[in-house]
Amino acid sequence: MPVAHRALLATLFAFGPALALADEPGWSLLSRNYFLHSDYRTPSGNGQNYRQEWAQGFIGEVRSGFTDGVIGVGIDAHGFVGLKLDGGRGHAGAGLLPRDSDGRAESDYSSAGAALKLRLGNTQLRYGEMMVETPVLDTGDKRLHPEYATGWLLENTDLPDWRFQAGRFTAFNNQDNSSTHDDFAGYGATTQGHAMSLAGAAFDPAGPLSSALYVSQLQDTWNQAYLNLNLSTGNWRLDGNLYRTRDSGKASAGDIDTLAYSLAAKYRFGAQALTLAFQKVRGDTPFDFVGGDAIYLANAIKYADFNGPGERSWQLRYDLDLATLGVPGLSLMGRYVQGRGIDGSHAPANGAYAGQYGDGGKHWERDLELKYVVQAGVAKDLRLSLSHVSHRANEAQGGDDIDRLYVILEYPLKGRF
Repeated sequence: MPVAHRALLATLFAFGPALALADEPGWSLLSRNYFLHSDYRTPSGNGQNYRQEWAQGFIGEVRSGFTDGVIGVGIDAHGFVGLKLDGGRGHAGAGLLPRDSDGRAESDYSSAGAALKLRLGNTQLRYGEMMVETPVLDTGDKRLHPEYATGWLLENTDLPDWRFQAGRFTAFNNQDNSSTHDDFAGYGATTQGHAMSLAGAAFDPAGPLSSALYVSQLQDTWNQAYLNLNLSTGNWRLDGNLYRTRDSGKASAGDIDTLAYSLAAKYRFGAQALTLAFQKVRGDTPFDFVGGDAIYLANAIKYADFNGPGERSWQLRYDLDLATLGVPGLSLMGRYVQGRGIDGSHAPANGAYAGQYGDGGKHWERDLELKYVVQAGVAKDLRLSLSHVSHRANEAQGGDDIDRLYVILEYPLKGRF
């Protein structure tokens, strides 16, 4: 490992002794080995028939407790190192590694960041670089390198079963870049030069009902509201999600007026479960979002989000826990989603979505996934995930015809100081 990377990890874990007087300090280190192969069934603009990368990543975190006193003080720090194992110039660009000026995958990259945190009673304020998990801004962790946002996040849990959040973020670090000056990009919107603000509440009592309500603003682009209702009773779970988005300020992505919603019903019987979901987008532009996981609609899945203008989609999913067959830790999932009715021909001509979709767009996606988690022994908690994705679309939909293979091996370590 290069000297710079050794120094980075050493600096990260040096936070431990410095925070030894805080409450419940701890650390974690995740080893993530990631292989991603994308086979394009339609001609690509740069002549690539496939993109393939294989890389090894290490994600370290140090989480302090809080100092004594009326206002407790602590620090959360993280560091990342990614190493290329395979990814030549001819098939770079799979999304695991950044590329240099010649289009080749970088041989290594790294990043590090930290957030100061303050606590007063049941209120906590974090300021710095962090992962964020809300329905309107959710930094993704679907590739080698997690996404991070820089800003402040306030959380309060004074009321039983309630969590209140508010925040504002001005810098972003996406999944294949080590710079906090990189930006999250959506279908037309981007965080480049724009701040992201949010506020919301989640209600999760012990009973069968839970709900959430959030609002957000992408500066000079849109205002967005989100509503979730969830019911769990017996073997049934019903989950409804709704987003309302309208352009605001300078409307940097153009005129936007969309309503997107989904309803999913899941029935579990023994080790098996069936899920049926419906999703609809109303508007002349797609439902857009920034941040890799900031779409909580039911049919936003492995490759496609099924969020085109006017699109309606159905999902059928099957889950099986193979512990009942004598293999604890092994699970299987298969799903199929079909979307149609896409019409992007009415997108504003001067907006960011003009020409992205035609009229009569349709597509489908099929996902198969096998997961195994080692249950005991030296390799306890070692996780293996094997996934295959197929996506097919007509020209009006605008997406690629692609077959994609994911092989992910993760081994987490953690401890306390």
